[in-house]
Amino acid sequence: MKKLLWWLIAGSTGGPNRARIIMELRERPYNANQIAEKLNLNYKTVRHHLKVLEENNVVIPSGKHKYGAMYFLTDNMIENYEVFQDIWNELRKK
Repeated sequence: MKKLLWWLIAGSTGGPNRARIIMELRERPYNANQIAEKLNLNYKTVRHHLKVLEENNVVIPSGKHKYGAMYFLTDNMIENYEVFQDIWNELRKK
């Protein structure tokens, strides 16, 4: 999971937005529109990042391909949240 998180967060220009989404979903579930509003991001950008995170077993929607689906962190991501925090803190130092 550590390698995957490094790739998702540090491996591309979208990494910081994915990290912000992960941090918000740790607090509570949101749908894509709520995330877009909360983080001041374009809805389509949020949908793209959620798709990437879902494909990599970081988030899971409450219902497949339904508008308004709520997103949650997967159990695996919750178990590895400290690893994520370490990576995020390392990147913020730079």
